Amino acid sequence: MIPVNNALTDTYSKCGSIDMALLVFQRMPGEKSIVSWTSIIAGLAIQGYGEEALSLFHEMEYSGIKPDGILFVTILYSCSHSGLVEKGDEIFDRMTKFYGITPEIEHYGCMVDLYGRAGQLAKAYDFVTKMTISPNVVIWRTLLGACSFHGDLQLAERVKRKLSELDPKNSGDHVLLSNIYAFAGKWKDVATVRRSMAELKLVKTPGWSMIEVDKVMYTFVAGFKEDDAVIKEAYEKLKEVMLRIRIEGGYVPEVVNVLHDIEDEEKEGSVMVHSEKLAVAFGMGRLTKGKIVRVVKNLRVCKDCHNVMKLISEVYGLEIVLRDRSRFHSFKNGSCSCRDYW
Repeated sequence: MIPVNNALTDTYSKCGSIDMALLVFQRMPGEKSIVSWTSIIAGLAIQGYGEEALSLFHEMEYSGIKPDGILFVTILYSCSHSGLVEKGDEIFDRMTKFYGITPEIEHYGCMVDLYGRAGQLAKAYDFVTKMTISPNVVIWRTLLGACSFHGDLQLAERVKRKLSELDPKNSGDHVLLSNIYAFAGKWKDVATVRRSMAELKLVKTPGWSMIEVDKVMYTFVAGFKEDDAVIKEAYEKLKEVMLRIRIEGGYVPEVVNVLHDIEDEEKEGSVMVHSEKLAVAFGMGRLTKGKIVRVVKNLRVCKDCHNVMKLISEVYGLEIVLRDRSRFHSFKNGSCSCRDYW
C-alpha cells in the first residue's frame, strides 16, 4: 500500500492539489518511507509552503529516517522558493557536516537559486566561484536569471560571457541579457543582442498557456487574432474582467514588464493579452461557477499577470491554480501561495 499512497501523494502534488496530497500522506497506513516524505515535502516546496516543508523535514528526522541527497535537494529547493536564506544555509551545512553527504551539482544549484532569488547576487557569485566541482551551464544560467530579475547589468554581462563559452547558441541566455538591457533602458544594446540572435539563427521560445475545459485542451499564445473564434471569445471575456478589476480592485498595469521601446499606452495593451490572462478568462467564461481554474504556462509568470490573478481571485471570489515554468501559484481571496516571492 505504501507505494500506491506515495504515487497518489506525488500525483496530487503535481496537479496542484496539495490539500489532497497532505490528506493521503497523513492517512497513510504503516510506516512512511523516505519516498513518502520526499513526495510530500516536494509538493509543499513547489507550492511555496517553505515553512511547512521544513516542519515536515524535522518531523521526519525525529521519526528516525535519515534523509538522503535527493531529499536535501527538495528541502533546499523549498527554502529557495520561500526566501528562507538562513534556513537554507543551515540545511546545507547540516547535510555536509552532520550527515556527511557530498554536495552534487543539484545541491549547488539550489543554493545559487536561494541567494539569487533573495537578491544576494554577490553572495551567489562568490558561492559559484568557490564550488568544489566545476559549475555547469545550469548554475550560470540560474545566476543570469537572478541578475535579470533584480536588474544587475554588470554581473549579468560577466555571467553571460561564461555562458557564451559553455553554450553559445542558447537563445534563452540572449533573451535574459536583452531583458536586462531593456529594463535599464539601453535600447541600443537590446538591438545588438537581437541582431546577434538573428545572425546565430536563434529563436526566442514563445510563451503559451493551456487550460482544460470539458476534457478538451485549449492553448493560448500572447496576442489577439480576429479570425480565431476561441481567442476572440477569450479576449472579449478578458476585456470585461480587466474593466471590472480596474474599477473594483484598483488594477494598475505593470508596464515595466514590456521590454520594448514603445509608449506606455501601447505597453498596457501588450500586457493585457498575455497568454495566461487569455486562458484564465476563457476558463471563467466556460467553466461551471465555483470550479477551480487551472492553467499551465511554459514560462515564468510576469508581475502584471500575477497581480491580475490575485485581483481576479479577490473580486470574483474565484480560485486559480497557475503552474508556471518552476512552481505552482494558488490564488485565493486576493493572495497567492507564493507570498509574492517567486
